[in-house]
Amino acid sequence: MIAISAIWIVVLLLGGGLALDRTLTNLVQDNFDTQLNNNLTALIASAEIQPGGEVWLIRPMGDQRFMEPNSGLYYQISPAGEPVNLNDADVLPSRSLWDEALKLRASVEDQPVFYDSEQFRGEPLRIAQRDTTLPGRDTVWTFAVAQSRTEIDGQIDRIRRILIISFVILGLGLMVLVVLQSYVGLRPLRRIRTAIQHIRTSGSNRVTDPLPLEVQPLVQELNMLLEHSERQAEEARTHAGNLAHALKTPLTVVNNAATAHAPDLADTVIREARTMRRHVDHHLARARAVGRRAVGHAQTPVRESAEAVRRAVERLYPDVRFDIDGSKDAKVSIERQDLDEIIGNLIENAAKYGGGSVFVTIDAEPEDKRCVLWIEDDGMGIPEEKRVEIFDRGARLDTGKPGTGLGLAIVRDVAEIYGGSVDLAESEDLGGLLVRLSLPRA
Repeated sequence: MIAISAIWIVVLLLGGGLALDRTLTNLVQDNFDTQLNNNLTALIASAEIQPGGEVWLIRPMGDQRFMEPNSGLYYQISPAGEPVNLNDADVLPSRSLWDEALKLRASVEDQPVFYDSEQFRGEPLRIAQRDTTLPGRDTVWTFAVAQSRTEIDGQIDRIRRILIISFVILGLGLMVLVVLQSYVGLRPLRRIRTAIQHIRTSGSNRVTDPLPLEVQPLVQELNMLLEHSERQAEEARTHAGNLAHALKTPLTVVNNAATAHAPDLADTVIREARTMRRHVDHHLARARAVGRRAVGHAQTPVRESAEAVRRAVERLYPDVRFDIDGSKDAKVSIERQDLDEIIGNLIENAAKYGGGSVFVTIDAEPEDKRCVLWIEDDGMGIPEEKRVEIFDRGARLDTGKPGTGLGLAIVRDVAEIYGGSVDLAESEDLGGLLVRLSLPRA
């Protein structure tokens, strides 16, 4: 920031300084040319042709320097287009020229011309020249007034020195301002760094220091990230505790059976191992969902996931009829693998416990802020008083069919991790169970 600002300040000051230098130099030179032109006009007005044909001044020039030799201010009157010879009677030089003659350029009649000359060594001149005729005469005369540039060059040098000093001081002041502005402007970020360091060392879980409004959005996002991390850590601790508690009982049963040398030890180990596997699968599914949710916001097309699940379940239940209807463009903010697992559990349950028909409606409630899926079957359904406890881990109403009793529990837990929900009702069209799955739209 400081380097870019410094480069831009230098560019602007150089451009502005050059423009200002050119403007002031032109003003000084225009003022100088105006004085020369006034003297030239006065010279023409004072000139008169004598009866002998020579030119003469009827009144002397007002500036005394025209009378002082080598004073730096000169005039000369000579016939236009002819070489100047001071001994010629037609040439009228000022006394300040002494024995020198001005070397003039060709000029346009009645138009003053201004130019610089170096004919006098060590004394640069500025010459104003004009060709004109005098009243009653047809001869064209060249009138010229010259003045040393020493004074104007000195003025221009003083102006440039003042400009350089002023712009250098201005540039240094702006540089100091940029450094101070950057230091003061970035101070809130240093305070945030200190606050984060305080969180790491003191165990605090929020940034509570008062900070400027400009960084409040950053602080809010940081606090939300800390809250998210804290919630994930708490979920991890809860999962670990639940898993440990769930495995404790089967391990105790196996240990007691082994210690007592029970005759049905093998059956006990198999039964309890199956129970432990169900718990491990359940908690692993939750852990995977939490981990994938933390990666970012996914966008998964619902129709593609439902079609993929249907093709897989059709191989397991070839006699069941599957129908999928609804939106083809609906997307939800959930990872594809987790969406496949949720829909797969629900469709498989509908095919397993239904009467042979499964109907899936995607985005069944378009006005809802979340994407709602209906999974319906024509089975016996679930009594209303059992629709809450069926989501408990290991809960099963029909123990005659294979299963772990964790499908709906996994569906509920994974959906809630992504901010969704699942509830049960009765299907009006098929008469069986209606599972209403709500997931956040992408």
